[in-house]
Amino acid sequence: MPGPMREYSFSFSSDLRASPEEVWSHATHMPGVNREFFPLARMTWPGPDGRLPSPPPLGQRLFRSWILLFGLLPIDYDDLTLVEFEPGRRFLESSVMFTQKQWVHERIVIPTATGCRLTDSVRFIPRLRPLGALQLVIFRMSFHWRHRNLRRLFKGQAA
Repeated sequence: MPGPMREYSFSFSSDLRASPEEVWSHATHMPGVNREFFPLARMTWPGPDGRLPSPPPLGQRLFRSWILLFGLLPIDYDDLTLVEFEPGRRFLESSVMFTQKQWVHERIVIPTATGCRLTDSVRFIPRLRPLGALQLVIFRMSFHWRHRNLRRLFKGQAA
């Protein structure tokens, strides 16, 4: 009999030389999210501009986003669901993905003396337990890449 599903987690923070408002606008705009992933991946969204509704409805799927490796090959989907949303400061996503029984992503933007600090914290429970450790490595690498792109875009450094 298989044991309980294991939850994996990690976190990244970057100090950015941009206003919290500028970084927040970037973080809640799907083309901005895709700039973070470029060129590793791209996420799809419905509608023309990629802006999240403000305020977004909480606890219900906003849309299904296909995750495309190198912008072309579908490798997963994310039924994007926000459960908490503090405009200009924080969101908490709790979604289901094809590969994940549970995906929880929290992004916090806080002001600093030189701009702001952006922190991403992720927890997930894989659908296939033996793949969890491999997925942890892949997800950590993708968020490392996202923060690298954020620091390049907003002239920042790792916190």
